[in-house]
Amino acid sequence: MYKDHPDYGGEVDHKALIERLVAEFPDGWALSTSSKTLGPLVRLCPDDTRILSWVTLNPRFPPGGGLISAWQPCLMKRLRPPKDICLDVLVTSYPVGLFNAFLGGKPEEYCFWLFRCLGALPDDELVDLFPGSGAVGRAWDKYQRQTTLPIPREKTRTLAFDIP
Repeated sequence: MYKDHPDYGGEVDHKALIERLVAEFPDGWALSTSSKTLGPLVRLCPDDTRILSWVTLNPRFPPGGGLISAWQPCLMKRLRPPKDICLDVLVTSYPVGLFNAFLGGKPEEYCFWLFRCLGALPDDELVDLFPGSGAVGRAWDKYQRQTTLPIPREKTRTLAFDIP
C-alpha cells in the first residue's frame, strides 16, 4: 500500500512487529490496525493488551457498496493509568483511515486521545515507527507543550436507536 512512500520498508511482518514492540518498548506502545487484521494481531499480543476503538460518524463509502468500516481498532499497552478519565472509544467526524489525504493518517484529536489513554506525560519519549505524514509527531510536540492536558468536553447529544 505504501510502496511509493519514502518510509516504506516492505510489507509489515505483524508477528515480528508485535515482538519488537514488546521487547523494545516495555513501558508502553500502541498499534493502529484494521478490523480485518484485528483477530490475528490480538492472538500475537500479551494478555494485558487493551483494544481501543476509533469510530467515525462519516465513514467513507467505496463504489459498489459492501460492508463499510466505520471504526478502527488500536492495540495498546499502557505506560501508566491515565491522569483523568479516558474512554476506550473515540467518536469523531473524521473519516477513519484517511486524514489529510494520507491513507492511515491520524487527526490531532485522535493522537491526543491515544496519548491520554496511554497515560503519556509530556516528559515521556515518543518513537513513531511509521511516521507517514508526520501528524503523530506534530501532535506529540503540541501535546508536550501544553500546561494542562486537554480532556474533550463535547456537547451532550441525543441519539435515537430504532431496533426492530
